[in-house]
Amino acid sequence: MSERQNTRVLVNKRPVGLPKPDDFRLDTVPVSSPADDEMLLKTIWLSLDPYMRGRMNDETSYGKPITGGVVSQVVESNIAAFETGDFVTGIYGWQQYAIARPGDVRFFKIDPSLAPLSTAIGAAGMPGQTAYYGLLKVGKPKPGETVVVSAASGAVGSVVGQIAKFEGCRAVGVAGGEAKCRHVVEDLGFDACVDYKAGSLDAELAAACPDGIDVYFENVGGDVLLAVSKLLNEGARVPICGYISAYNATSQDEVTPPAEILDALDSHPLHRFFGVTEWLDEFEESARYLGGLIRDGKLKYRETVVEGIENAPAAFLMLFSGQNLGKLLIKVAEPQ
Repeated sequence: MSERQNTRVLVNKRPVGLPKPDDFRLDTVPVSSPADDEMLLKTIWLSLDPYMRGRMNDETSYGKPITGGVVSQVVESNIAAFETGDFVTGIYGWQQYAIARPGDVRFFKIDPSLAPLSTAIGAAGMPGQTAYYGLLKVGKPKPGETVVVSAASGAVGSVVGQIAKFEGCRAVGVAGGEAKCRHVVEDLGFDACVDYKAGSLDAELAAACPDGIDVYFENVGGDVLLAVSKLLNEGARVPICGYISAYNATSQDEVTPPAEILDALDSHPLHRFFGVTEWLDEFEESARYLGGLIRDGKLKYRETVVEGIENAPAAFLMLFSGQNLGKLLIKVAEPQ
């Protein structure tokens, strides 16, 4: 197997604040043959997500490919249930090849006839499932309620608002810039979208939510959460997916956790952090459900695609500058 070479993106050193080019490094190693009960995967698509920033701080991450969800194609298999040419998804990181074993986390076969392959790590994959479970299992929206989601044009937020509409709710997004807000309303079908960069967040959010806010899906934190908190109704629910505004903070003194802001409110909204892996046993089922919505044209999505594994570090920074629209992906290779 020495003719195959695996280019990987490794953590070179712990980032301080926003990651810099020398926090990453590329290396290339020979690809090994799969052993018994293993298979060799070729990465086709790589997902770039905000949570990866935190993983770069882990001591155990140094010198290893950065964690990340992928869509891969089986190129050699010693597992009876998988054949050469099958497509799978799993957590195999920023690299061109990986060895897979039964029982790997979030590993399962993809049906390429259901939806485009890239959606298996996008609207039908971890981001879509995060939206699906976070909203329905934690937010528990009811018909007629107002659901607000921050980072509404992103991979998770865009699905949150659409599912809220399926549930009979008023869906209001918060996004950065006129173009993103226009996409959220005109393409994704939200009822309204507030541009947090326009300078009148409090007033515009209040106008978009005349009956207050019943569910707030938290992705951002900071000033957006402060504006939302003023409008939360009694009995409101706040699923906390993340707060990207603090991910590159150089000191915890710069960060006010969402729970601290929410616990100080008189309305006492129900809130908690959640992780999509809480529903790991249901992943395949939800992936088929979301894929079916995509196939039927009911669930809309947008992708920002960058080509080449070597461009993953530069592309990753787009998440923190707001340059991407929808799901940010690296196209690593063409399927065979």
